[in-house]
Amino acid sequence: MTHPTPGAQLPARAVLSVAPILLPAPRRGTDIALRISAPATGSDLPVILFSHGHGQSLHAYGPLVNHWAAQGFAVIQPTHLDSRLLALASDDPRRPEIWRYREQDLVQILDALVAIEDTVPALRGRLDHGRIAVAGHSWGAQTASMLLGATHPDPADGTPVSLVDPRVKAGVLMAVPGSGGANLSPFAAETFPFMNPDFGAMTPPVLIVAGDADNGAMTVRGPDWWREAYDLAPAPKALFTVFGGEHSLGGIPNYEARETTDESPARLAAVQAVTTAWLQSALYPGNAAWAQVRAALPATADPQGDIEEK
Repeated sequence: MTHPTPGAQLPARAVLSVAPILLPAPRRGTDIALRISAPATGSDLPVILFSHGHGQSLHAYGPLVNHWAAQGFAVIQPTHLDSRLLALASDDPRRPEIWRYREQDLVQILDALVAIEDTVPALRGRLDHGRIAVAGHSWGAQTASMLLGATHPDPADGTPVSLVDPRVKAGVLMAVPGSGGANLSPFAAETFPFMNPDFGAMTPPVLIVAGDADNGAMTVRGPDWWREAYDLAPAPKALFTVFGGEHSLGGIPNYEARETTDESPARLAAVQAVTTAWLQSALYPGNAAWAQVRAALPATADPQGDIEEK
């Protein structure tokens, strides 16, 4: 990855996006469809593996994915089995374990990264396999957290599920669900019985992004529930609390998406800038992008959020 002056944003570059790339997955009954977005030029591109929220697909999250790619990252987006595009029947036998298929999707993509890269001539030999981050939004953030060391019980027997992967060096978790049990709404307890995370072993550097107006249907608590991955995980961690941010965090799900209940170009731009700076510094120790955005945020005329760090 070609670097600018430490701490500065790279000039936006032209982005290429290739989809669908089909990764054979006999175990899940449907191949994993992928999108890869990356700058049109450059080499040694760090990789972001992105897990979408409930019902979304590889077509979503353009405001984030295109920004990251224009800043020099290669972003891989799978379509998980819960996607509305796949429209699994309500009695599909895979439904009770969609959480497991989601998590295994990410592991399988990492296992096949060389083969995936080789299927796209424009990307062949351009990815840096030693600099991999995971990111996700909502259920996707919970899914991504598993590769960073978070665990949760298997709802079938209560045994802990752990998928920590040393290939993953850092993460960005946006609107990631907090602890389960009595904190879950009746809807969430029924729909997501595995949603009882333990962040105690999530040791890599992770940025948690939470909206201070996120009153989503997952919890009977207020917006503070969405910051628990920061509060309950060991250092090094950072928390970006987005002022006025609801579950869509200003508009990350897509362009002109009806899922966005809090549309705000300024809020979205802040999420783009803060997450990019975190990834640059987390994957490249010594890069000052994070320190720069950390110092600049409170000095702006209309700060869109607040950063905590430990």
